[in-house]
Amino acid sequence: MRAALDEVVARRVNAGAAVPAFTCYGAGTALAVVGAAESLRLPVILLVAPSSAAAGGGPRLISTLRHIADDARVPVCVQLDHAKDEALIRQGIEAGADAVLADGSHLSPEDNAAFVRRVRASADVVVEAELGSVPGAEDRAAVQETDLAGKTDPATVGAFLDASGAQLLACGVGNVHGRYRGTPRIDWPLLARIRQEAGAVPLVLHGASGIPAADLRAAAAAGVGKVNVNTELRTAMLAAAEENLGRCRAAGEDMLSLTGAVTAAAEAVVREVLTTLAGAAAVPT
Repeated sequence: MRAALDEVVARRVNAGAAVPAFTCYGAGTALAVVGAAESLRLPVILLVAPSSAAAGGGPRLISTLRHIADDARVPVCVQLDHAKDEALIRQGIEAGADAVLADGSHLSPEDNAAFVRRVRASADVVVEAELGSVPGAEDRAAVQETDLAGKTDPATVGAFLDASGAQLLACGVGNVHGRYRGTPRIDWPLLARIRQEAGAVPLVLHGASGIPAADLRAAAAAGVGKVNVNTELRTAMLAAAEENLGRCRAAGEDMLSLTGAVTAAAEAVVREVLTTLAGAAAVPT
């Protein structure tokens, strides 16, 4: 069912929980994500990477996810992720995205705020912004050093949100895209300061794959309302494809069994993340 992303996230924050967002490269992934969400009766977000949106068939992919979201029995949002190009953002919104990460994190805080403000003024969608830098690539699982993460300066948060009008804020607190080298270290005091400066605007944690479940629960308790997952989902789906490919070839190129195995692997990841983020935990000191 269609739902406003900021309202869904705000309700989960009030419950000490968070909404997970999963990057979908095709309808099969989206169906797996929504199926798991429906089984647990929890909301979820379908993400579209900018590379997918810009590729041939990108608008059709977004339109397909829009149909899957609207047909779901739980609240499901469709968000264009990490979009830096205003033409791509317009195209994504026209295709059916009801939210967008207007990513101006590579700009100065002033130019970033102006970019987000233009996107907010151009369409009636929920706009997330990113302040600071979450390193790594969304589509590839390269190993990243958390020490290189460009953390968000809490002193800039209040003015940035006032100037930009962003409805959600992605922040850098030691998180990265891709794989972590060793155990990731979330900067909890920094997260608390950002939360204080952000006021009623929910925070977003990118690069959740590899962060321990206890830390994800603690992040939800600390006011993170949305958590992005990509690498963990891709890894499980590719592993299932590799494991079942030979058997399915030998069984007469049984595509139904192969896609079923991949879907089951994706659903298992989604259920685990949904369950992890459904409850709160104490923030580490």
